[in-house]
Order: sequence, then C-alpha cells, then structure tokens
Amino acid sequence: MSFKVYLNGKLVDKKDAKISVFDHGLLYGDGVFEGIRAYSGRVFKLREHLTRLYDSARAIRLTIPMKPEELEKIVINTLRANDLKDAYIRLIVTRGIGDLGLDPDKCKSPGIIVITDKIKLYPETYYKKGLGVVTVSTRRNIPDAINPSIKSLNYLNNILAKIEAKLCKAPEAILLSKDGYVTECTGDNIFIIKGRSLITPPSYIGILNGITRKAVMKIAEKNMGLSIKEEVFTQFHMYTANECFLTGTAAEIIPVVKIDDRIIADGKPGKFTAKLISEFKKLTQSEGVKIMGTCT
Repeated sequence: MSFKVYLNGKLVDKKDAKISVFDHGLLYGDGVFEGIRAYSGRVFKLREHLTRLYDSARAIRLTIPMKPEELEKIVINTLRANDLKDAYIRLIVTRGIGDLGLDPDKCKSPGIIVITDKIKLYPETYYKKGLGVVTVSTRRNIPDAINPSIKSLNYLNNILAKIEAKLCKAPEAILLSKDGYVTECTGDNIFIIKGRSLITPPSYIGILNGITRKAVMKIAEKNMGLSIKEEVFTQFHMYTANECFLTGTAAEIIPVVKIDDRIIADGKPGKFTAKLISEFKKLTQSEGVKIMGTCT
C-alpha cells in the first residue's frame, strides 16, 4: 500500500506529494512545523503540538488558514487513511508559493502538509546502555536573531551542529549559548540530575520548549518527588551530574552516559532516568486524541 500524504486539501500518494520550486518553505525555510507521535491508536499531546504550531506561525506573521480543530481532523484522517496506530507525524505549514524575492506578502496561500510514517531516531542499544554526546563549536541561535522557541523550517543551525557531531563520530551534539551556557541538542532538550534535583535550561536562554520536556518535568515532580529547576548551567555541571538524559518527540527519553569523553557518574543509565522512561511509556499509552472513535 502506498502511503497517503495530505497536501493542500487532498490526500495524495507519497510519490505524487510534490510542492512548487517557488514555495518559500523550500526557497527560504519560511514556514513552521511540528513532529508528533501516535501510540496504540492515540495521538500523544496533539493539542499541545497544535498550540505550539500556531504560536510559531503567529511569531513569524504566518496565518494558518484554518482553525486548530480543523487541522486536528486532518491529522486524524491522514492517520486513518494510512491505517496507522503507531506513527510519527510531520505537520508542516509553509509560507506558500511566491516569487524569487524575500517578500512574504508575495505568497498568497500557505501550504499545508501532513506526513504520517514510522521513525526510529536511535538504535535500541542506546536506550539500554546510554549514548555519548559532544559539545560543538556551533553556538545556538540567539533569541533576538532567530528565536529557537519558533519551530521553523530553518534548521541550518541544528544541521551544522549535527555535522560537527558526526565528524566526532558522535550521534548527537550539545549546543552552547553565546555566553557558554548549555542550551539543547540538535533535536532534543537536555536534562541533568544532581541529588534529587532535575535541572534543565530555561526557555529564555534559547531553546525549544519541548512537549516531551514538559511531560517529563510533570512526571518527575508529581510521580517521583524530584525538585524541578529551570536554570542555566555549564559543561562543568554536565560532567559532574549524577545522571543526564535527552528528551524529544522522536527520541522520547534517552540516557546520556558520556559527554566530551567524560563518563557521567558510573557510566550507566541512572535509576531516575530509568523510572522516567517507564512512567513516560505508561503516559503515552493512556493519553491522547483517539485515531478511531471519540476524541479524549
């Protein structure tokens, strides 16, 4: 069966899902997107993702030509068309077709794309044994240039960092702020645990306010009694942490056991990280908008 892609009002075969070379999403990275997951017939945190999508669009003065409720139905219908109960969803809104100039007002109609498929970001061994990451020289975009809180189609900053990581034969990179504080990775938020404190960089420093990030913070505080701190920290604090892990929609929760060739604690995924992974999996099986039947 050929996967169907929603493209500007129609469900089309994957091979026929094509956009204009004059679309400003392609020409200039002018647009926004969300990566979303479905588990066991439920779309996890769909409405939170839609809220962030509309916030990102508003920040770049891009008007999405439908209400969130309509876009929610399109996502659900695309999953149904592909008979997917466990899936990765890529929801994209481009500025639309314009000319070769930068002027966004030349783009009369935004493009809307929904792709539903499978994704596996890391091998299973990384979730069991943890992964090693590196700090790279590429600095995170400063918020008053391209604010990382906007989930835009312009991911060159992340890609440059990913290239550096690959050159170091590492699967992921940590980006620092212009002042040398830890921000996030190329596609994931970062957490450290020290004692009974769960620490993550604050959103104002220049990070994407991750949906999984927020879910993990809530689980850690409510179910595990950890103290949640959103505060700046440096590489030193990572190297001397008791535990470290990354979170993201595609990655979920993945332990980090080595940073810049420094072994974190005993070099094994920590007990709090393991508990968070377990609790998060439970949450994904019980919460979300149903693909078939009544929405929850």
